[in-house]
Amino acid sequence: MISTVLIADDDPVQRRLLEAMVRRFGYETECVEGGEAALARMQAPDAARVDLLILDLVMPDLDGMGVLARMRELKMTTPVIVQTAHGSIEAVISAMRAGALDFVVKPVGAERLQISIKNALRFEALEGEIRRIGRRAAGQMTFRDVLSRSEDMARAIRLGERAAKSNIAVLIEGESGVGKELMARAIQGASDRRGKAFVTVNCGALPQNLVESILFGHEKGAFTGASDKHIGKFVEANGGTLFLDEVGELPPETQVKLLRALQEGEIDPVGARKAVRVDVRLISATNQNLIELVKQGRFREDLYYRLNVFPISIPPLRARRVDIPDLARRFLARFSAEEGKRLRGLSAEALAMLSTYDWPGNVRQLENALFRAVVLADGDELTVAEFPQIAAHVEGFDVRVPPAPPPVAQREIQREIVRVEVRDPNVLKLLDENGDVRRLDWLEEKAIHFALTHYRGQMSEMARKLGIGRSTLYRKMKEYGLAEHVAGDGADAA
Repeated sequence: MISTVLIADDDPVQRRLLEAMVRRFGYETECVEGGEAALARMQAPDAARVDLLILDLVMPDLDGMGVLARMRELKMTTPVIVQTAHGSIEAVISAMRAGALDFVVKPVGAERLQISIKNALRFEALEGEIRRIGRRAAGQMTFRDVLSRSEDMARAIRLGERAAKSNIAVLIEGESGVGKELMARAIQGASDRRGKAFVTVNCGALPQNLVESILFGHEKGAFTGASDKHIGKFVEANGGTLFLDEVGELPPETQVKLLRALQEGEIDPVGARKAVRVDVRLISATNQNLIELVKQGRFREDLYYRLNVFPISIPPLRARRVDIPDLARRFLARFSAEEGKRLRGLSAEALAMLSTYDWPGNVRQLENALFRAVVLADGDELTVAEFPQIAAHVEGFDVRVPPAPPPVAQREIQREIVRVEVRDPNVLKLLDENGDVRRLDWLEEKAIHFALTHYRGQMSEMARKLGIGRSTLYRKMKEYGLAEHVAGDGADAA
């Protein structure tokens, strides 16, 4: 999904210039005339998320400093680039202290603005990751941490928000790696158990002979090797939430005890003389079809209906490709910081390829692919070359591994170098860095620019080959700032 940049400026000429410039960089833009309108747009509940605000400091209704102050009061984290006509040190310092990430002086150059926008978006992605990690550690994650622009995922989030308002048993269904645990943590973070214990159990990884002991606990001496008392996961989660991942892997005898724990609100530790009362919110998850397991006799029917009171289905990543660019940038920001690398983003070809791939491992596979790419990266941007395993499965990308060097040279090589070649450099890229189809005005500008170079400024030849009139061609070249490259009518005679 293309990032959305909101421009707040009372000068209509300046708004149009900024809008054209930002769109040329490949971002979506929206414009408002003042500070109040900017705040209203960013707070609109049903509108698309604003990823960046370009804010004029001097406006008639609510100036830039007022907007920054209100954003701080409302705890809004949208990154802000302020623009000023004077560039005074005092104004800049005040704006930065009020929360702005960067500033530009009118009239700003295209290269300066583009760098500022990229840095602001990268900084916000890293800040967002740090905030999410902190909320996860504190058990206070919310549905704002479930980043998605997909309608299918939005429906799942709405169901999760409703489930969080009660203590109902929730069953989260979805393929491996789609983010079922993230949804479970968001449900707890939005409920009255926020900040309480969140205990995760992967039922598929439990040893068969220790399942009951791990879940329900045991007394000292209850069996051979039980040298100490163990309270178990249910007691550990008392007052909070117990998340049973891959619940379909539980053995039949454990399913019986789990059913009793849900019905009676108490558990029987192995070797204990009496039951133990527990207050646990149970959220279970599975990547299997539980009803099929019931038909096969591998899962208890009564337990199935006890768990499947409020089902939530998480769509696979291939069904919500619109989320891939945002997730990729988020992972890139985190891993770049962890590895100590200064990476400014992903190339347009890399994002287009990532958005095309089917991702059978879903979000977890995307996360691992970004981690590997960051480790491999030598430049300041991730390209297709850092994703050779993905490129090999996406049509339109040629992966070429150079032959093995001689033994002496091989010792000097620290890692394998993979080159990815994109054919014919003169072919226009129809997809932008976010994997979306480019705008027609962008394609038109690039086509005219190429024709200008190819036909060496011969206007008659350019107009004839492009299929438009000379006057139309002159007008369009002026719109795109290309007219200065042509000397005049005499250029045709050259």
